[in-house]
Parts: sequence; C-alpha cells; structure tokens
Amino acid sequence: MDVPESYLQLVYWHLATIGPAFMIGTYLLIKRKGTPRHKALGKAYMLLMLVTALITLLMPAEVGPRFLNHFGLIHILSLVVLVTVPVAWVSIRRGERITHQISMISLYIGGLLIAGSFTLMPGRLMHQWLFG
Repeated sequence: MDVPESYLQLVYWHLATIGPAFMIGTYLLIKRKGTPRHKALGKAYMLLMLVTALITLLMPAEVGPRFLNHFGLIHILSLVVLVTVPVAWVSIRRGERITHQISMISLYIGGLLIAGSFTLMPGRLMHQWLFG
C-alpha cells in the first residue's frame, strides 16, 4: 500500500492524540469520579478527543464508499465525537451528572472502541502495519 506523506503525517498526529486519549479515558472510567484529578484529566481527554476527531475529518476514506470523494462511513464517528464532547461538557457544567456519564461512556465506546476496531479491518493502514 503506497501511502502519501501528507496522509502519513495525519496518521501520526492522530496516533499522537488517540493513544493518550485511550489511556486517560480508560483511567477515568475505572477511577473515582469528581476528584480534582478526574476533572483535570477529563478536560485533557475531551480536548484530545476533539483534536483527534478534527484530524480524522482531514483524512480521506481509504476503504468503502466515499462521499464528496473524501468522507467515508467512519467519519460519522468523528462527527459524533464533535457533538458528544460539547454535550458532555455542558451537561456536567449544568450538574446533569447522568447525561454527562452517558455521553462520556458513549464517547469512549464509539470514539475509541468501535472506531479503533474499524481501523484494524483488512484494507486499512493500521491492519497492514500490525498484521503485515
């Protein structure tokens, strides 16, 4: 698979944001909520998720159908992240803990676990890098 340098740069930036986001998100899910550490890491997690979603929107779809000769079905998850993070932020600022909790769990599952699983599918760059 011949990959343009510009695409590779986006992949590297994506990995640089999604790796820490995954580690922080996992930590936040299993540790006590509402602590100063939780709040600080939560802000970092939200920022990392927003940045990674924006980066992925710049990456053209390489597998499956394309819309506007650029976007694929996986980009729907990027858009979901761009909606879910502000919803989670506003909800916790308003004291709507349950809405925040649902948003953050959904963000973790959809933005990290599901999207991450799609990157491992045959024909995708990560699949090639990991499995040859």
